[in-house]
Amino acid sequence: MSIKFHLPDSTSTVSFSIACADTFAAYPGLLREDVVIGSFFGCFPLVWNGGRMVMGRFYPDRAKTILDAYNSRGIPYRLTFTNPVLTEEELYNPDCNRMLDIADNGMNEVIVVSELLEKYIRQTHPNMKITSSTCKCIRDIEQVREELKKDYALVVLDYNFNNKINELEKLSPEERKRCEILSNPVCVPDCPRRAEHYAYIGRMQSEKLGRLRQLGTIDNAAFERLGIKEWECPHRRLDLFDGKEHPLRLTPRDIYEKFVPMGFENFKIEGRAANMMLLCEQVVRLMGKPECIDELRCRIMASVVEHPELNF
Repeated sequence: MSIKFHLPDSTSTVSFSIACADTFAAYPGLLREDVVIGSFFGCFPLVWNGGRMVMGRFYPDRAKTILDAYNSRGIPYRLTFTNPVLTEEELYNPDCNRMLDIADNGMNEVIVVSELLEKYIRQTHPNMKITSSTCKCIRDIEQVREELKKDYALVVLDYNFNNKINELEKLSPEERKRCEILSNPVCVPDCPRRAEHYAYIGRMQSEKLGRLRQLGTIDNAAFERLGIKEWECPHRRLDLFDGKEHPLRLTPRDIYEKFVPMGFENFKIEGRAANMMLLCEQVVRLMGKPECIDELRCRIMASVVEHPELNF
């Protein structure tokens, strides 16, 4: 059984993502047994994007270059098309549809929330694998089981299930294989604003992206002028070194001594907006052999520095 980790990709950290892939391939002995990269997930500046704001201009050639870089290494890219407030008109956005055409090569996938968008993608790109997003905030195990009955490659569980082992035990072995566990959540347990947060991000993508692209220069002043700002929440910046123990953040011991023996094979590391060094620390802690963490971290960051050509 492969233990698959799905890693966050940001268009500003492509070099880090590729450095991880190349380091893992060159030094597999530094990783825990059977651990692999299942996918990179992220998006470009597109109105279908959700989960994290991605603003700027969309360059199809650059997007294809990035996907080709991952795919040539045998790793799929999962587009986070998780905007929950999309309208029917936005289904026909030319940039988003171009991105689908680029990605639809038999390897890449999409992650969805909107039923409207999911139906559209199934009609226009029937060969694309589709994953059900954690952004749906499904917190009832029977609703999870209903979700697993649908034609999804994976269902990313709400982070609140991380300490509800009794609930997860209700899933069959086959159901567990198709679940993805969010390993390092930032939100507080049972966050009452999580769905509202995702809707806010979706509105920002839908309402501000087009206006931003009309400006000659895209910078912080342009963001401020258009009222583009991050969701205000004191928990957004929590990290590994803030001195607080997050009750739902999984340790390597949790993953390898609890979840893997239960039959769970897919684990998500969030961090599309994370500082590269903090993201690296989480990757090496969760995927590396304990005695090899320092070497793994060093080799990844050395690859980033030594290969500037990976900065697309």
